[in-house]
Amino acid sequence: MFQLKEHNTNVRTEILAGFTTFMTMAYILIVNPDILSKIGGEVTFNAVFVATALAAFVGTTAMALLANYPFALAPGMGLNAFFAFTVVIAGRLTWQQALTAILIEGIIFIILTFVNVREALFNAIPMTLKYAVSAGIGLFIAFIGFQNAGIVVNDDATLVSITKDITQAPVVLALLGVIITAVFVVKKVKGSILFGIIITWVLAMIAEGTGWYVPDMESTFSVIPSAVAAPIETSGLLLFRFDFAALANLDFWVIMISFLFVDLFDTLGTLIGVSSKAGFLDKEGKLPRAKQALLADAIGTTFGAMVGTSTTTTYVESAAGVADGGRTGLTAMTTAILFLLALPFSPLFASIPSFATAPALIIVGFYMMESVMKINFADPTKGIPAFLTIIVMPVMYSISEGIAFGVISYTIVNVVSKNRKDLHPLMYVLTILFILKFIFF
Repeated sequence: MFQLKEHNTNVRTEILAGFTTFMTMAYILIVNPDILSKIGGEVTFNAVFVATALAAFVGTTAMALLANYPFALAPGMGLNAFFAFTVVIAGRLTWQQALTAILIEGIIFIILTFVNVREALFNAIPMTLKYAVSAGIGLFIAFIGFQNAGIVVNDDATLVSITKDITQAPVVLALLGVIITAVFVVKKVKGSILFGIIITWVLAMIAEGTGWYVPDMESTFSVIPSAVAAPIETSGLLLFRFDFAALANLDFWVIMISFLFVDLFDTLGTLIGVSSKAGFLDKEGKLPRAKQALLADAIGTTFGAMVGTSTTTTYVESAAGVADGGRTGLTAMTTAILFLLALPFSPLFASIPSFATAPALIIVGFYMMESVMKINFADPTKGIPAFLTIIVMPVMYSISEGIAFGVISYTIVNVVSKNRKDLHPLMYVLTILFILKFIFF
C-alpha cells in the first residue's frame, strides 16, 4: 500500500521514524490547549486537547493515505497564539467567529488545491530558493531546540544570549542528549533520533529522582499511574461551534485572509524544505503528488475547525522522522495513530520536558543544512536571495517571512540584472502579494 520497496525502506524504519516525528511533535498536545484555553469559558484545556489530537490524527492520516508522504500535521504554533490573543482575547472576534474563519480558510484551500493554484505556487519558486528554504528551516528548528534546552535565552540588550547558568540540569542533559544522538548518527544506528529523545528523557527522570532536576509541571513518576487507562473526557467538546453571522463583518475577512496567507506559505515552506531533504523533488524542483499533499493539509485545517482548534498545518518536525529514514505514508500513519492513542494520556505527555526533544531538533537542523551545498553563492542573483531566505527564518522566527524575503529579493535582483528568463510569471505575483502583506497586515 505504501510502496516501501520502491522507496528503499522497510516497516521497522518507517514505524521508528513515525515514533520520532511524534515525539518531536507531542508538545503540541500540551502547548496548543494551554494557549487556546486562555480564551476561557467553554474553551477548556480538555476540549482543546481532544480537538488537537483529533485534528492531528485526521490531517496526518489524510497525508498518509492521499499523498503517501512521511509528513505529519497538527494545529500550528504561532497561528494558535494569533487566534487566541490577537483575535479573540483582543475582542476582534468571538472564538466561534474565529473558528468560522478557520473553516472558511480550509474550504478556500481545498478549492485552491483542486484548481492547482497552490501546486502552481509551489512549482513557481526556483530551486535555489527551495534549497535555501530547507537550510533556513534547519537553522530555525535548531534554534527552537536551543531555546527548548534553555541554552539560548532572552536578553534585553542583545535579544538572545547564552544562559547565565550552563550547569543547570536541563541545559546539561540537553547537551548530553545532543552528544548521544550525534554518536548514534555517526554509528548509523536506525532510529538514532528517537533513541536520543528517549535516553534524554530517562536521564531527566534519573535527575529528578536525585533532586537535581525539578520539573515545572507534574513529574513523570506521579502521572504514570493516573495516565494509564485514564478515561477520555468527551463532555464540553467544541464540535461545529460556528457563527456565520460574522461573514458580514469586514474585520472577519481581514483576519481570515491573515490566517490564509500565513498558513499558505508556512505549509509551502515546510513541504519544500522537508521534501528537499528527503529527496522527493524531481529535477525541475517539482514535488510529485504535491496536489494530494496540499489537499491533506486543507482537510486537516477544515476538520480542525470542526472539532474546535486553530489552523492545522504540516509540521516542520516531520524532518525528524525523515532524518530517521521515514520515506512513505507509513511513517505519517504511525504518527497519526500515536496522536489518537495519546487521547487518554494527556498527563504523561505533559510530563515530557521540552529539553528532552531539543537534541532531536538540533541534530535535524544539521541534517537540513546539507542543501546549502547545492546553492551557487558565487552568483549573487541566486546567492543573495538564498542567504536572505536562510537567515530570516530563525531571526524572525517565521518560515513564511523567510520565503517572503527570498521571493521579493529574488525577483528584484533578477529584474535589475536583466536575468528575467529565470523568473516564473507567478514570482511577480508573489512579490506583489508579499509587499502588500507587509504594508497592510
